Amino acid sequence: MDMQNAVVIVTGGASGLGEATVRQVAARGGKAAILDLAMEQGQALAKELGRERVMYVQTDVTNEGSVQAAIEHVAGSFGTIHVAVNCAGISMAQKTLSRNGPHRLDHFTKVVSVNLIGTFNVIRLAAEQMAGNEPNVHGERGVIVNTASIAAFEGQVGQAAYSASKAGIVGMTLPVARDLAQLGIRVMTIAPGLFDTPMFDQLPRLARDALGAMVPFPQRLGKPEEYAMLAAQIVENPMLNGETIRLDGGIRMQAR
Repeated sequence: MDMQNAVVIVTGGASGLGEATVRQVAARGGKAAILDLAMEQGQALAKELGRERVMYVQTDVTNEGSVQAAIEHVAGSFGTIHVAVNCAGISMAQKTLSRNGPHRLDHFTKVVSVNLIGTFNVIRLAAEQMAGNEPNVHGERGVIVNTASIAAFEGQVGQAAYSASKAGIVGMTLPVARDLAQLGIRVMTIAPGLFDTPMFDQLPRLARDALGAMVPFPQRLGKPEEYAMLAAQIVENPMLNGETIRLDGGIRMQAR
């Protein structure tokens, strides 16, 4: 699918990987909708990139009505939706059992609700909209790109909730791709490694540099624009479907 003139919704699009994806879409001549709870950041990004091509819609991915309203608003404004990129996500580090007691169940539930259920909520409702598109020369009506993490495969100490939520995204990628294949909608997942995103903002520079040095090559944290480049390549390559791609510089995480 050609990114030029494509309409792309990006959850979590106000910052980090999502923001880089929105910028990539705009640079390639597409139209992007930022679906995020961060109103100030989302509106500022839309204003910077030009409201005729980029819009902000305040959206809670865990809420069916919120996502449905956002999709209807985007489709009504830009004509339809061709691509959905799911970047919205949260992380809460907590051991299964620590000196403070067992892992808080509400924290586990919240992480799974945002990362996994929120992703599926957007997938199903975006697919409904895409199903009405005219197929292109490849027979495609839409493309969905999800965001997992290498924690889905090598979750570290304290990452039970986060790893479970991201492993769920990996696990549903193929069956959802199979579900939507007859409609001409492709589904892919990116599993980023250590990326320089707001999740690392609390860490001092020395700690971030040390994390980057763990990566075999290049020995640094990944750049959000490198995620966005891969998302764009997935959209444009019609043979990519039903798979998870690790984007991690070859790192394999240890327990700590």
